[in-house]
Amino acid sequence: MVKVTLKDGAVREFPQGTTVAEVAAALSRKLAQHAVAGKLDGKVVGLTTPIEKDAFVEILTFDDPEGRDVYRHSSSHLLAQAVQRLFPGTRLGIGPAINEGFYYDFDSEHKFTPEDLQAIEKEMDQIIKEDLPIVRREVSREEAIRFFQEIGESYKVELVEDLPEDAVISMYSQGDFIDLCAGPHLPTTGQIKAMRLMSLAGAYWRGSEKNKMLQRIYGTSFPKKAELDDYLHRLEEAKRRDHRKLGQELELYTIMEEGPGFPFFFPKGMIIRNELEKYWREQHAKAGYQEIRTPIILNRSLWERSGHWDHYKENMYFTQIDEQDFCVKPMNCPGSMLVYKNSIHSYRDLPLRMAELGLVHRHEISGALHGLMRVRCFTQDDAHIFMLPSQIKEEIMGVIDLVDRFYKTFGFDYHIELSTKPEKAMGSDEIWELATSSLEDALKSKGMDYKINPGDGAFYGPKIDFHLKDCLGRTWQCGTIQLDFQMPERFDLTYVGEDGQKHRPVMIHRVVFGSIERFIGILTEHFAGAFPAWLAPVQVRVLPITDRHHAYAQKVLAHLAERGIRAEVDDRNEKIGYKIREGQVKKIPYLLVVGDKEAENGAVAVRKYGEGDKGACGLDEFTKMLIEEIGTKKNPEKACS
Repeated sequence: MVKVTLKDGAVREFPQGTTVAEVAAALSRKLAQHAVAGKLDGKVVGLTTPIEKDAFVEILTFDDPEGRDVYRHSSSHLLAQAVQRLFPGTRLGIGPAINEGFYYDFDSEHKFTPEDLQAIEKEMDQIIKEDLPIVRREVSREEAIRFFQEIGESYKVELVEDLPEDAVISMYSQGDFIDLCAGPHLPTTGQIKAMRLMSLAGAYWRGSEKNKMLQRIYGTSFPKKAELDDYLHRLEEAKRRDHRKLGQELELYTIMEEGPGFPFFFPKGMIIRNELEKYWREQHAKAGYQEIRTPIILNRSLWERSGHWDHYKENMYFTQIDEQDFCVKPMNCPGSMLVYKNSIHSYRDLPLRMAELGLVHRHEISGALHGLMRVRCFTQDDAHIFMLPSQIKEEIMGVIDLVDRFYKTFGFDYHIELSTKPEKAMGSDEIWELATSSLEDALKSKGMDYKINPGDGAFYGPKIDFHLKDCLGRTWQCGTIQLDFQMPERFDLTYVGEDGQKHRPVMIHRVVFGSIERFIGILTEHFAGAFPAWLAPVQVRVLPITDRHHAYAQKVLAHLAERGIRAEVDDRNEKIGYKIREGQVKKIPYLLVVGDKEAENGAVAVRKYGEGDKGACGLDEFTKMLIEEIGTKKNPEKACS
């Protein structure tokens, strides 16, 4: 017998050799139906894996990230088998699971077309119906090389030859199809229920331009057709909400070929940007921050002192001034250090919170650029908090509260990740352990759920990352809190303690929006361009029915403008139905139709975006209602519909 410790801490005994699938069946029929893989002492394994000794066992379903990867990696093998059935002689590259799907790379004389994808899908369906067992077999290096050489799979031979000498080499078969793979996989092809091939692309073998260009087929798969249908719907909705498309249509912003990766903001886009910055300044002033501004270009010696020259140089831009090397700043932090260092500080001055809306530039490769989401220049809403060691926990908790307040304003849910020491890092393990435990302690004190993201910290310290969830369920990493013991040391920052001696402060780096440009892109897609009234570039458009109503329309406009409402009049010689449709296309929160009755009664006929006709009301009554909506920063109720 073997003792199996389960996720809930319970311990069960099973005969030696019991499989993971049999453990799942013993726990519940429902779990057995949904199981796709398991974990033995933290290692992901297939359901047919026998348990030979006492172990911690976890049953994985599609809802678990590791289980989802197993499901989709098995789907990639299904794709490869179908391609080789339809196009004999096709050689295989690699076929991993990726975020939201999978792909496989092929070397084929046949040039794949979108029409081919339908035929391949049909063949994949056939393989699913055949319900072929997926069988793992471990082989020697020599046997693997000989086998793949015999069937002409040169890419697999190369992969085997590059494996470490002590690597376990395994192959998986399903019917007459055999592939090199570490696994694990589903037990049979019949467990794959719903899949769709999505697109075609070119990809260099092993990502190197020196190698041959292969053909990549992307796909996705789900345990239920309803889940696949929902995913495809979300993709279509994402296209409709694409901030690049809406940015042009709503005249907000664009990227031009004269400045790839450098955004242009139009007047209406600047209104959104200015409103965000205004809100940012109000909230930071309430939280005790002082705003500063530091130069965009600073000399090389500063970046050497900060460590960016050694750890971040490939992402920086350079210039020469008076025959000396200067750098365009990729971060605001070193400038804040100089501001702090410019004065003598007492322990009574701390914590000192300095905030900056700083323009930074980073050299992103052209292939990574994407609208406002990935650019080469952007404004970071940075802040740096200089504090006593005893103030760390309280300050981190204060930042968490500030971030939470911001995101609730926009109606965002979020999750938190704690990122630990990366491979390239400054400082001792002891310092890193102290910094990481301080962040963890603050999160626990706030009662916040979080997950550990190993090795993804900044080079100077661990961090807390906030991942926003938008209307389509996508997540975006925006806010971050980074605890830093390194920079104060490098810049010799000090404060005078109660004992009259100099001491080293601790500092926090943090952002809330992250990048204002990127946050605007996220908001555009989240609201599908229908911004809440407080952010909307045009909050009200007045629509006179005929020429004789122009005078009253101008009176309404003046009334609104005097009260700080952004309004305009559509006095074109067009039918009122056309004007209404045009206002809806522009996603203006409120359209006010005015005719004889409205002019006579000092009223307006109100149409609200997404809700339609709201009826007539007095102009003063409407104005009061809108001012309250703007003041409370109310979000549209149907933003996600």
